[in-house]
Amino acid sequence: MATFDVGIRDESIKLGQFVKLANLVETGGQAKEFIADGLFSVNGEVETRRGKTLRHGDVVCIGEQCARVVTGAIEGDDDDDYFDEATANDDFDPEKWRNL
Repeated sequence: MATFDVGIRDESIKLGQFVKLANLVETGGQAKEFIADGLFSVNGEVETRRGKTLRHGDVVCIGEQCARVVTGAIEGDDDDDYFDEATANDDFDPEKWRNL
């Protein structure tokens, strides 16, 4: 069973959010249905709560596909490309950059 790391920015994340972030499901509706049907396991235990809090090191599996929660920076992850609208430069002119 192959496990891949999925980075999160905060200390924790809810199971329903994580399975979408990790691309283990395609939609939120699918996540809700699959979790309720007991198709996901967290650290080897079947989990049916979409709001289950996951923390660093937790492993979520569906079938043979598993993803590990990793907090903080991930190797190769460049935080400089993160856009935060709250701190964005209000003088930004999209027309100036559109044709670059």
